[in-house]
Amino acid sequence: MDGRQDGAYPPVIAVVGATAAGKSDLAVELALRLGAASGGAEVVNADSMQLYRGMDIGTAKLTPQERRGVVHHLLDIWDVTRTANVAEYQELARARIDGLRRRGAAPVLVGGSGLYVRAALDELDFPGTDPAVRARLEAELAERGPAPLHERLAERDPRAAGAILPGNGRRIVRALEVIELTGRPFTATLPEHTSRYPCVQIGVHVPRPRLDARIEDRVDRMWRAGLVEEVRALRAQGLAEGRTASRALGYAQVLRFLAGEYDEEAARAETVRATRRFARRQESWFRRDPRVHWLDHDDPELVERALELVRTAQAAARTG
Repeated sequence: MDGRQDGAYPPVIAVVGATAAGKSDLAVELALRLGAASGGAEVVNADSMQLYRGMDIGTAKLTPQERRGVVHHLLDIWDVTRTANVAEYQELARARIDGLRRRGAAPVLVGGSGLYVRAALDELDFPGTDPAVRARLEAELAERGPAPLHERLAERDPRAAGAILPGNGRRIVRALEVIELTGRPFTATLPEHTSRYPCVQIGVHVPRPRLDARIEDRVDRMWRAGLVEEVRALRAQGLAEGRTASRALGYAQVLRFLAGEYDEEAARAETVRATRRFARRQESWFRRDPRVHWLDHDDPELVERALELVRTAQAAARTG
């Protein structure tokens, strides 16, 4: 920052919620409306899988035409072979947010990756890593599978075990590593909700039956748009070897289809099931944050209601 009081800068606007809720379209509309009325607004991506180059169809990444001229930051910055690092994302996101605010533009953070949203917005520090501890846990994961490690996590940090799927070996290993290095539960590294910036968080709510139907429609569209061909091309670039990208919804299932583990229809059906499960975890994560203002996705006044929340936050930042 350049020495001005923080209230002299635009607050951060975050659009959050489950996958297929319509977050990206709302973020673009808000940026357009805010840009016309002030010093501009630009979108900052908080979807962990949209950071990867070439992962377009399966992540529902907006096309340049769908972005409608709004500048988007932190899209397509990593190769699919790179392991995601939320601490690195935090540094990149905060640099974009600080830069936008310094020049008077409103940052519109959008995405459904809850930890990435908090990493950008909140006073949140990430414990370091120890290569030896990590290597030992990863070797155990490779030898025994995730189930025994998840059982150990449940003994040491039941809350963390409840939030991490038993099959998510990467996150289980990270949680156990943090516990071993800090001597504290993994969940203790996620403090109370304390914002780093003046901020308004807008949650897009879709009733569960409607969301389930939207997810199935989205997966069908992805298949028609060429998801299998996209995954096949990315596999040639090392997708299957990427620890993070290879586990992305849709991509993991298509990789298994291409490997002959099951047929294409099974891959599509499993993508729908896995995405629905993921959407429930997203909703649970964001519902725990009391700062999120929830708006109905099909409200005819959705944009106006969101803008009113933004204007209230802007006024509070100026007077606070």
